Amino acid sequence: MPVLTLLLAVAFLTADQPDNTPPAGFIALFNGKDLANWKADATVKEHWTVRDGILHYDGKGNSLVTAQDYGDFELYADWKIGPMADSGIYLRGKPQVQIWDRPDVGSGGLFNNKKNPSNPTAIADKPVGEWNTFHIIIRGDKVTVFLNGQKVVDNVTLENYPDYKDPLPATGKIELQHHGNPLEFRNIYLKEL
Repeated sequence: MPVLTLLLAVAFLTADQPDNTPPAGFIALFNGKDLANWKADATVKEHWTVRDGILHYDGKGNSLVTAQDYGDFELYADWKIGPMADSGIYLRGKPQVQIWDRPDVGSGGLFNNKKNPSNPTAIADKPVGEWNTFHIIIRGDKVTVFLNGQKVVDNVTLENYPDYKDPLPATGKIELQHHGNPLEFRNIYLKEL
């Protein structure tokens, strides 16, 4: 991604724009009001709630999964975690772009990769309790991840965990991972490529 494009993208995310309002060409996967665009039965709604434009997860129940499948896409997501938290964002139903409180490694890596790089190339996390922003691009089986404007994964092959012998599916759900820790999300924007 050209530096100018990245700077413009970061400028967009820091502008005085209302939360949960997507930029041109994107949709809001989370609208700041309810769980439209997500599979949300009564059990899910018990643990994933919306307050003040923020998606809150209480650490119980299951992961939150999109209602629709997606193939190649560009995704922005703001997230916040507490101490010792562990989560991630699944792409096409496959783990995962890692979110966790691991100062020695950092978030944004492709945790379940075995043959290809799994750790981020830099630690770009903000302190626990502060908002972080992912910018994730997946084309084919290649993933690029920016965390808080810094590239931490550069066009790395995402492996098909747990079915490593098979190719990555062409489409699948986006999933906010349940891992037993409270989480918060906002500004989840998607553009299909």
